[in-house]
Amino acid sequence: MKRTFDVVLSLIVLAFLSVPMLLIALLVRLTSSGPALYWSNRVGKGNRLFKMPKFRTMRVETPPMATHLMTEPEKFLTPIGGFLRKTSLDELPQLISILRGDMSFVGPRPALFNQEDLIYLRTQKGVHNITPGLTGWAQVNGRDELPIPIKVDYDYQYLNSRSLLLDLKIIGMTALQAVAGKGVSH
Repeated sequence: MKRTFDVVLSLIVLAFLSVPMLLIALLVRLTSSGPALYWSNRVGKGNRLFKMPKFRTMRVETPPMATHLMTEPEKFLTPIGGFLRKTSLDELPQLISILRGDMSFVGPRPALFNQEDLIYLRTQKGVHNITPGLTGWAQVNGRDELPIPIKVDYDYQYLNSRSLLLDLKIIGMTALQAVAGKGVSH
């Protein structure tokens, strides 16, 4: 049922947002060199790697690491990168990953391939056995501001409490936080 929900909702959202997504892609291309999409290696269900798309918010020469670990991430931002991140519009291309089955709407955020500490802790707690999400319980409870062990604790809580009702609650909380720009790394 969750997979059906993901496919139907992603098709509806893609149909509704296709024109704004094309405009964002055009703005990314017009304001910085390089492609509109950035495909990063992410860790999915079963610790399997997959390519996850985002609208590119960082310059092409940015090192492949989590933004919150950078000493001066703002120097790598594109002219519209900060806005895209604050509004979470950079995440919209992940609807493609949801359609492909690499991601779900709700689940733990997919780790970067080089976030060994996060991958290790999720594997220890069995969190690696669920499909990562566009948003998740850790996202709505602190997002990038959470230390990794706390983030994994929230992921573990989600693993043990999954339901359609909880997913709908997380989606609603995510929408409210995206509008407010809460908890986002710039």
